Amino acid sequence: MPRLICFNKPYGVLSQFTAEGRWRGLKDFIDIPGVYVAGRLDADSEGLLLLTNDGQLQARIADPRFKMEKTYWVQVEGVPTEATLASLRAGVHLNDGITRPARARLLDPAPDVWDRQPPIRVRQAIPTAWIELAISEGRNRQVRRMTAAVGLPTLRLIRAAIGPYTLDGLAPGSMKTAAVAV
Repeated sequence: MPRLICFNKPYGVLSQFTAEGRWRGLKDFIDIPGVYVAGRLDADSEGLLLLTNDGQLQARIADPRFKMEKTYWVQVEGVPTEATLASLRAGVHLNDGITRPARARLLDPAPDVWDRQPPIRVRQAIPTAWIELAISEGRNRQVRRMTAAVGLPTLRLIRAAIGPYTLDGLAPGSMKTAAVAV
């Protein structure tokens, strides 16, 4: 029977069970045999990570061909204009080609999220803002590269949802079993 685990990955944890260098691994949080990560999230990013014991489900979640939308909350340096958000929506030119169109909006008020350890760097003279960005592809560090390409460097990145699965009710480092909906 397919099993699906929703995990809120803290900052500094890899999307793999073994630790490497200064980064911790998932084994510090998850002790469930036979589950594997469906998609990746960089160690310096936080938020929803899905794990499953079903290879076909893992492929449907992780493979961009299935276009399972991933939603991120991105704290950026600077304040986006409507033109900046429109650029993100239309697709951004990156060194590996133009991105697919995305959903992008300013989050005002900012999302109610946990404090990050260690805290992000803040420069007093430069304001920050939160953007919700939903993409249907998964290039390496894509969200960070997209915001940088429009002049808004990413300070903090939290994946809030993958398709129908969300972070709702999950504290950093905690997990819950979810019904398979894909």
